[in-house]
Amino acid sequence: MALSSRMPDLSAFEVLLAIARTGSLGAAGRQLGMTQQAVSARLSAMEAQTGVRLALRSARGSQLTSAGAVVTEWADQLLEMAGQVDAGLASLRAESRQKMKVAASLTVAEQLIPRWLVSLQTFATRAGREIPEVILTATNSEQVIASIRAGSADLGFIESPGALSGVRSRVVAQDSLVVIVPPDHKWVRRAKGVTAEELSQTPLVVREQGSGTRDWLTAALRAALGDGVEQARPVLELSSSVAVRGAVLHGAGPAVMSRLAVAEDLSIGRLRHVEVPELDLRRDLRAIWTGGRTPPAGAVRDLLNHVGGAGTPR
Repeated sequence: MALSSRMPDLSAFEVLLAIARTGSLGAAGRQLGMTQQAVSARLSAMEAQTGVRLALRSARGSQLTSAGAVVTEWADQLLEMAGQVDAGLASLRAESRQKMKVAASLTVAEQLIPRWLVSLQTFATRAGREIPEVILTATNSEQVIASIRAGSADLGFIESPGALSGVRSRVVAQDSLVVIVPPDHKWVRRAKGVTAEELSQTPLVVREQGSGTRDWLTAALRAALGDGVEQARPVLELSSSVAVRGAVLHGAGPAVMSRLAVAEDLSIGRLRHVEVPELDLRRDLRAIWTGGRTPPAGAVRDLLNHVGGAGTPR
């Protein structure tokens, strides 16, 4: 229920209480750090706003009217409750700076968040500030979005394509997907790689439904081959990047994974990268939150401020 325009603000009630305590406008002004004229003007404005005579002024001081005495009792209760709310908000602000719940897609959780947290901890230590406690949940992008919308996480990191509703987002890094196979796979001998059509018709080792990596591959194939493209049934559907990588190494079939997740395997030749010239497999990694355009103050904003400077691939 909205308050009427006749409801004074808290500072007006503070002036009234000071007058009640001291018995004069001058003494109330000294207590509040205001001039007597300012106190008198504030009291007059409060009386005009409420339509109630609150005090009688005389050369000997100021005396509350019977209505003023009643309003003063209400004001005392109101300001006590306001003080409790103010203290509670201060506690919540402090907690938000000290603790946050983060939900992240597996690629971001495994490959990027550790370095971001180290950067944040180093900054906090050097600045003499308390190191925030981070509670991290690693899951797929679809579940991250659901957690942010439900309020069970303060900050999320996703790799899903497309527009989002009900959340704010910011691009924090770039990544690319790569088609990977074991060194002895027949595709390794292809000088020109494979076509998008061939890839779409090949049973792959994939992540579960809701995975950002899986959704990006589908979006890329549709962009190259049309919305009606049909992908072959997966040879395996697994719930983690580590499991997908292991299945490929053991010969289950090709997979499409984040370059971040298999960088070391590719550098030493344990896995091989197969080109698909028709596909644009570059993708954005995004932070998401609810509320205003600016991320929430405290640990959430501190972490995002460190993302770009923590050695993140861009």
